[in-house]
Amino acid sequence: MDTSQGYIQFGSPPETLKDTKLLPNGVPFIFVLPYEHFNPKNHISMAEVEFPIYFNYFIRQQKTRVYINPDHIENMKIVLSEAAFGPQCVDVSSEIEKVNGYHIPNIKAEMDYFRRDMKLDDLVEFIPFPSNGVEIGEVKITPTSDKGFNVYDGGKLIAEIPNQIKFNIHLDLGATLREPFEPPEFGITCLGPSHGFDHNDNTSGFIFWINKTGIMVDPPVNSTEWLRDSNVNPKLIDCIILTHCHADHDSGTFQKILEEGRINLYTTPTVMQSFLRKYSALTRIPTSELVEMFNFHPIKINVGYNIHGAIFNFYYSLHSIPTIAFHFTYRNKSLLYSSDHLNNPAVIEKMYDDGVISNERKVFLLDFPWDCDLIYHEAGVPPLHTSIDFLNSLDKDIQKKVTVYHIAKKDFPKDTSLTLAKFGIGETVYPKIEKHKFEDAYRILDVFSRIEIFKDLPPEKMKDLLLVVEEEHFSKGDKIIEKNTPGDKFYVIVSGNVSIGGIENVSDKVYGTFEYFGEASLLLGGLRSADVIAETSVTAYSIAKGSFLRLIRHTKVEHNIRRIAHIRNGESWNIIKSNKYLSTLSSSQITYLESVLTPMSVKNDKPLMTSAKIPDDTYIMLSGKIHRYENGKIIKTYKKGEFINNPFLEENINAKTDFEIKSSEDSEVYVIKYDDFKGFLGQNPGLKMLMMYEKRTNGH
Repeated sequence: MDTSQGYIQFGSPPETLKDTKLLPNGVPFIFVLPYEHFNPKNHISMAEVEFPIYFNYFIRQQKTRVYINPDHIENMKIVLSEAAFGPQCVDVSSEIEKVNGYHIPNIKAEMDYFRRDMKLDDLVEFIPFPSNGVEIGEVKITPTSDKGFNVYDGGKLIAEIPNQIKFNIHLDLGATLREPFEPPEFGITCLGPSHGFDHNDNTSGFIFWINKTGIMVDPPVNSTEWLRDSNVNPKLIDCIILTHCHADHDSGTFQKILEEGRINLYTTPTVMQSFLRKYSALTRIPTSELVEMFNFHPIKINVGYNIHGAIFNFYYSLHSIPTIAFHFTYRNKSLLYSSDHLNNPAVIEKMYDDGVISNERKVFLLDFPWDCDLIYHEAGVPPLHTSIDFLNSLDKDIQKKVTVYHIAKKDFPKDTSLTLAKFGIGETVYPKIEKHKFEDAYRILDVFSRIEIFKDLPPEKMKDLLLVVEEEHFSKGDKIIEKNTPGDKFYVIVSGNVSIGGIENVSDKVYGTFEYFGEASLLLGGLRSADVIAETSVTAYSIAKGSFLRLIRHTKVEHNIRRIAHIRNGESWNIIKSNKYLSTLSSSQITYLESVLTPMSVKNDKPLMTSAKIPDDTYIMLSGKIHRYENGKIIKTYKKGEFINNPFLEENINAKTDFEIKSSEDSEVYVIKYDDFKGFLGQNPGLKMLMMYEKRTNGH
């Protein structure tokens, strides 16, 4: 809002600095934070004032004022302290594998060196927002009953600010592809080449493609939307390496965690504890619950980790907060990623002379592994980053191996042998590597291991799998399966998308990578129930009917896939899509949910539940008429697709009121057992987070 007191900004999503820098009067000094600091639908912070604060303090030499609910001030101090100054106590000795020549860096001493005597109060002033509102000169801001704001200037109402901001994200997709992206055996995609102050380019982040699977490194915010719009299936990426906890590195990380399926997250316990403290304070969800939303792989220094066939080694770089860097080898190539790092020999020598670092640490930092085949090195403004002048002074043969990121295009030297990282899926780099003799077999096993129901296939059956799988290719528009024909094959999509057509009242059913189709007619007999058409170029693994039935016979896979074959149809798809919370699920998430649905009949006038008997199971309304009665009166009639009792939401149950839920005619519901739904939410943390917030908003 432009007011008589200057700009006042309500809410602060990540990278807002890049927008407000372009305003006539620049970045605001005054912020009003909403009651909820986290948006569970977009999976991003609405209180990311870190970079505006840095900009105002370091560039404009002015303190930022933040008006905030008094109950949330301490939480916001935790968020900003972790980012600006790192953990209060740091001891990484337990994270160092004691091999020959090891050293234990004094990370706390390095942090103190960069921090000098700066305190959080020097950067920002937190001002409690009282229940009756605040006055800033002629401007008065009052809260509304739904936790929004009314803004008055000179006594006149000039704005009504909603309690939740609706996002209108604009994405520069860079160079894109027409067909769905097919990951290489080895490649590097730049998610952003620049830094958090540059409004002309995305903030730095990368995907390393190894064995056709993506490993995200510090993804910038909205990488999820950008990848989806760039024709990249989210399921192709199952790992994140988090190097440190600045907003330009961790906001996209948390967003990816909540996107779809469980992510494997690699970092040190020190960085992870900082990350959890920060996001627990932001979301007001306990760290014990946050850490359950992903698979944490704690790493140690001087230990090699096999991630998708590449051997990674991690170490602590030189930065203002605990920050890890790494190098890895994959087949015949080696690659180094510097992360944020002050790579300046003169400064390193001075830090040793001043007693900040040990001789062992000095030797380690000066002995930078320039001999790697590929080097991705950050650049930026000292004293926290490596000067581009230093990188440009390196031997020309080294420069030719170095790709520079974390730098604005305007600051990149014209006369250089260095390479500037280029943003966009179409700019993916494909270094040449040796072919592995078991490449094809690895790929088959990898694809099937990513499909939930095949995770229970016994090891001895996995050997048989390699003998019966065929690879098939289809062009856009090809009819892979025709409705009302005999079923002869089972299909798994390796790359591309297919549409499921010919089903009444279903028009948006599309399957993608790591999804399967064609199982129903093989297991249940009868003819194909739908057309399957290639929406794009498609690569699929197929298994002939006889081989498929022999493969799954007498296994848990047979039981599960037979159950899905019975339930997975146009009706179940539409019911799930009509549910308020489930409507945004992907097709693979819907398939997983369908595997735990059981149809159940509810007889006319028979209670489904009462206040004296509330089951743990969740019901989804399918057909008929079911009502909630209180004092003999109908107070709610359940709509198709709506939850009837959801212990993870508790939105329909009030145990303090006598009630009963029963049908007024023969009806049908889907039942989800408590443990099945809990397991489903455990594999889909974004939905779990949304329900947690809804539960809190409803006052439970």
